[in-house]
Amino acid sequence: MSFLDQVKEAGVIGAGGAGFPTHAKLNAEAEYILLNGAECEPLLRVDQQIMAMYPEEIIKGFEMSGRHVKAKKAIIGIKGKHGDVIEILENTIEKMGLGDYVSVGILPDIYPAGDEQVLVYELTGRTVPETGIPIMCGCVVMNAETALNVYLASQGKAVTETYLTLVGDIPNRITVKVPVGTPVMDVLKMSGIDDFSDYEIIDGGPMMGPLLADRNGAIAKKNKGFVILKKDHPLIQKKSCTEDQAKRVNRATCEQCRMCTDLCPRFLIGHDMEPHKMMRVLNYGLDDVESKKIAQLCCQCNLCEYFSCPANLHPRLTNLMLKNELMADGIKYKPEEGKQYSARGSRSYRLVPSKRLIARLRLSSFDMPAPMTGDSIAPAEVKIMLSQHVGAPCQPVVKEGDSVTEGQLIGQVPENALGAPVHASISGQVSEVNDKYIAIRRV
Repeated sequence: MSFLDQVKEAGVIGAGGAGFPTHAKLNAEAEYILLNGAECEPLLRVDQQIMAMYPEEIIKGFEMSGRHVKAKKAIIGIKGKHGDVIEILENTIEKMGLGDYVSVGILPDIYPAGDEQVLVYELTGRTVPETGIPIMCGCVVMNAETALNVYLASQGKAVTETYLTLVGDIPNRITVKVPVGTPVMDVLKMSGIDDFSDYEIIDGGPMMGPLLADRNGAIAKKNKGFVILKKDHPLIQKKSCTEDQAKRVNRATCEQCRMCTDLCPRFLIGHDMEPHKMMRVLNYGLDDVESKKIAQLCCQCNLCEYFSCPANLHPRLTNLMLKNELMADGIKYKPEEGKQYSARGSRSYRLVPSKRLIARLRLSSFDMPAPMTGDSIAPAEVKIMLSQHVGAPCQPVVKEGDSVTEGQLIGQVPENALGAPVHASISGQVSEVNDKYIAIRRV
C-alpha cells in the first residue's frame, strides 16, 4: 500500500479547524512543507505538549509527508516562548540526522500566528493569494497532531483517539487523550465540575470557537479543547450575540475608525480585506455587490470583534452575514488576475501580542498550564460521527448487532468523493446505525 493510501485508509484529517482530509492535501507537489505548531488560540495546550512527548513520531510523520510532496524544505513553526519544546525538537532533528531537511522556525507570540496564511508568511515570506490556499504559493501546511497521525498511519494504525485541553473557570485544567466518539459530557466532567447549569462551554479556542450547541454530542477527530466559563463572563456574553442584535448595535455606534481593518491579519499580509467597509455597507444598507464581495476574504479569526474595535462592535459577524448572503446568491469574489501581493509596511507595528489579547478577553487568570493527564477514560458507549471532516459523509459498512474491534473500518467514503473513513474507537457491539453516527457499546 502506498504512503498516500495508508494516510487515506487511516482516516487522517486536519486535527483542528475544518478537518480537511490529509491524503487530499498531500496529493500535490510543493516547495515547502510547514508544520503548524503555533497553537495560537489562547489557553489551548495540545500541540506544545505532544511535540514534547512524541517528537520523533511527529518529525517522522512530517518528514514523510514532506518527501511525498517533494518539498525541498520542511519547517516546524513554533512560538519562541516554548524554549523547552524547541530544544527537544532541535535535538531530535539532529539525532535523526534530518538537519539538512527539517528545521525549526521561530514564530512571534502573536494572534493569529496559527492562521495558515499568516504562518506561511512568517515562515517563508510568501503571501497566499486572496481566496487561495497555501499550495498556490508552493506550501503545504499540517499541524502537529496531524503529523503524529500520519506517522501512526504509516504503522497501520487508524485515527481512533484525539487530544483535548479542558481549561477556564474550572478546578482541573488538563489536557487529555480520549477515544473518538466519547460523549462530550464525559470529557467535560474531567474538569472537576459535575453540574454545568451555571456554565457555558466554548467548543474550541476562545477566539474562533462557538458556544457548544449540544452537550449530549460526541467528540470528533478535529476537537481540540473546551473553554468552560461562567455564564456571566464577558466573553460568553459576546459569543451569545445574535445577528439581529449585532446589526442594531453596529448601526447605532460604528464611527468608521477603521481599527478593525488596520489590525486585520489578512489586510496586513496584503489582502484587500477591509472590515470597516463591510460595516459601512451593512449600516447604510448599501446595495453594492462589488463592495460586499471582500467579505469573502475574512478568515473569521475574530480579532476585529474581540480586540480591535474600541466600541465593542461586531465586524466579524457583519462579514459573516455578508458572506452568507453572497453565498446564497452564488456570488464569488474574484481576485485581480496577475496581482502581486506583499505585506503592508505597517504590519510589524500592528501585530497583536497574545498576552494583551488574553487580558482583553479577561482570561488572564485562566492562562495557566493544563498538563497532560495520564487518567484514562473508557466510555461505555461511543458515537462515531459519519461527517467529521470536509467532504461527503461516510457510508456505514457495519450494521446493528455486529461485533467490532478497535481500529476496524466502520464507515467508508463514497466512491470518487472527498472525505475520510471512520473507524471503531473501542471494541464492542454496534448498538445503533443511522445517517449521522454509528454507536458502539463496550461489552
